[in-house]
Amino acid sequence: MERMTVAELKADFSRVLNKVQGGTDVQILYGRKKTPVAVVTRAKKEGRRAIGTFDGKAKFTEKGDGKMSVEEFLG
Repeated sequence: MERMTVAELKADFSRVLNKVQGGTDVQILYGRKKTPVAVVTRAKKEGRRAIGTFDGKAKFTEKGDGKMSVEEFLG
Protein backbone atom coordinates (compact mmCIF):
# COMPACT_ATOMS: atom_id res chain seq x y z
CA MET A 1 0.00 0.00 0.00
CA GLU A 2 1.33 3.38 -0.98
CA ARG A 3 1.06 6.31 1.43
CA MET A 4 0.76 9.99 0.55
CA THR A 5 -0.28 13.27 2.12
CA VAL A 6 -3.36 15.24 1.15
CA ALA A 7 -1.13 17.79 -0.60
CA GLU A 8 0.49 15.06 -2.72
CA LEU A 9 -2.91 13.64 -3.56
CA LYS A 10 -4.23 17.05 -4.64
CA ALA A 11 -1.15 17.79 -6.74
CA ASP A 12 -1.23 14.51 -8.67
CA PHE A 13 -4.78 13.19 -8.47
CA SER A 14 -4.88 11.71 -11.99
CA ARG A 15 -1.70 9.72 -11.39
CA VAL A 16 -3.14 8.41 -8.11
CA LEU A 17 -6.31 7.26 -9.86
CA ASN A 18 -4.23 5.46 -12.48
CA LYS A 19 -2.35 3.63 -9.71
CA VAL A 20 -5.61 2.69 -8.02
CA GLN A 21 -7.01 1.38 -11.31
CA GLY A 22 -3.89 -0.77 -11.55
CA GLY A 23 -4.67 -2.34 -8.17
CA THR A 24 -2.50 -0.28 -5.80
CA ASP A 25 -4.24 0.92 -2.63
CA VAL A 26 -3.27 4.43 -1.52
CA GLN A 27 -3.46 5.50 2.12
CA ILE A 28 -4.10 9.23 2.63
CA LEU A 29 -2.25 10.96 5.50
CA TYR A 30 -3.46 14.20 7.09
CA GLY A 31 -1.94 16.90 9.27
CA ARG A 32 1.48 17.46 10.78
CA LYS A 33 1.41 14.07 12.45
CA LYS A 34 0.47 12.48 9.13
CA THR A 35 -2.42 10.57 10.61
CA PRO A 36 -4.04 8.03 8.24
CA VAL A 37 -7.56 9.23 7.41
CA ALA A 38 -8.59 7.27 4.32
CA VAL A 39 -7.66 4.55 1.89
CA VAL A 40 -8.37 4.90 -1.82
CA THR A 41 -8.99 1.48 -3.29
CA ARG A 42 -10.29 0.10 -6.56
CA ALA A 43 -14.07 -0.15 -6.82
CA LYS A 44 -15.52 -3.61 -7.15
CA LYS A 45 -17.10 -4.28 -10.49
CA GLU A 46 -20.67 -5.32 -9.89
CA GLY A 47 -22.30 -7.93 -12.05
CA ARG A 48 -25.89 -7.88 -13.15
CA ARG A 49 -28.19 -6.96 -10.34
CA ALA A 50 -31.56 -8.62 -10.00
CA ILE A 51 -34.42 -6.18 -10.32
CA GLY A 52 -36.35 -5.83 -7.09
CA THR A 53 -35.41 -6.47 -3.52
CA PHE A 54 -37.50 -9.59 -3.17
CA ASP A 55 -36.65 -11.15 -6.53
CA GLY A 56 -36.91 -14.89 -6.01
CA LYS A 57 -37.92 -14.47 -2.35
CA ALA A 58 -41.57 -13.50 -2.59
CA LYS A 59 -44.45 -14.72 -4.70
CA PHE A 60 -47.66 -13.02 -5.77
CA THR A 61 -50.73 -14.89 -6.98
CA GLU A 62 -54.07 -13.47 -7.95
CA LYS A 63 -57.43 -15.14 -7.35
CA GLY A 64 -60.26 -14.84 -9.81
CA ASP A 65 -60.30 -12.09 -12.40
CA GLY A 66 -58.35 -9.62 -10.27
CA LYS A 67 -61.26 -7.27 -9.75
CA MET A 68 -62.42 -6.33 -6.26
CA SER A 69 -64.92 -3.98 -4.75
CA VAL A 70 -63.95 -0.95 -2.67
CA GLU A 71 -65.18 -2.79 0.45
CA GLU A 72 -62.94 -5.79 -0.29
CA PHE A 73 -59.99 -3.50 -0.92
CA LEU A 74 -60.45 -1.56 2.31
CA GLY A 75 -61.32 -4.36 4.50
